[in-house]
Amino acid sequence: METRKVQVTGGSTYTVSLPKSWATNNDVEAGSVVEFYPEDDSLLLMPQEDEERTEGQLDVTDLEKTELMRSVVTMYVSGFDIITLTSARITAAQRRAIRKATQRLVGLEVIGETSEKVSLQDLLDSSELSVTNAVTRMRLVSLSMLSDAVTALVDNDDDLATDVIERDDDVDRLWYMVSRVFRSVLRNPNAATEVGLPRETCFDYHSSARQLERVADHATKIAELALQLDEIPDDAATRILDLRSEASSAVEIAMEALLEEDAAAATELGNEARQQVLEIDSLAREVDDVIRDLDPQPAQLLGLIVDSLSRSADYGGNIAETALQNAAPKP
Repeated sequence: METRKVQVTGGSTYTVSLPKSWATNNDVEAGSVVEFYPEDDSLLLMPQEDEERTEGQLDVTDLEKTELMRSVVTMYVSGFDIITLTSARITAAQRRAIRKATQRLVGLEVIGETSEKVSLQDLLDSSELSVTNAVTRMRLVSLSMLSDAVTALVDNDDDLATDVIERDDDVDRLWYMVSRVFRSVLRNPNAATEVGLPRETCFDYHSSARQLERVADHATKIAELALQLDEIPDDAATRILDLRSEASSAVEIAMEALLEEDAAAATELGNEARQQVLEIDSLAREVDDVIRDLDPQPAQLLGLIVDSLSRSADYGGNIAETALQNAAPKP
């Protein structure tokens, strides 16, 4: 750490010198322009950057299907605006995987293709993206998936179960977008200005979005198990519906706490959500007692469903913990 003494020039202008080593490493010299970003009682400084889109290139010769899709998603989340995928010859199967990956990512489009490369570009401006809206949308979709997955189980509705599974892609799209914005905010203070949120708030939203994405994953798991089950006994169905209701409520209240601007109200909601999670544990044990008397195969599958509902409630507890930390007095 280096320190500098603030001086006054011209009677009203505060000045401070920059460490020479930092200036040299960042190509700052006489006449260079630097940018300042106020953040509470801190002031961030960085060299002014040219407004150029970041480009990344990847050789996909040995990549197929899932691995190729994962690579495209990783480059998108990492913040590349233009992604060029190259190979001596890009196969038809690779092109299908690339297009499937772009369909799962907000703003990413194919802008050029040849036999040897495919070029992708993010066509959305960061200032056009609302992290708050994305997280709110994730909340609505993931909880509706959880509700419909259990309904599909109880009503033995395979069509509804299949629909829940398909909706998981909608949550993933939003999750990848939030992750991309969060990483850009970490790298560049200007991104936080464009997004319109403090970096600490972006962290809280990113953390909570991850919990909602996991809720959606468990809703998908429940829907997949529902497809393997026939009708279940009324007693078990009633208990599972009650457990679903309590788990969804815990996540809902936790999200209200996270989005609540009044610290006292957020604290009250956060504590309410945490208490509800604790009570769900005993309710889950009651459901386990009911399904234990069923035939081994349905009992095992229903046990997995109970576990997914309990875990979903736990994710709500994690969101509540984030909300409580956000509402706590700042040092």
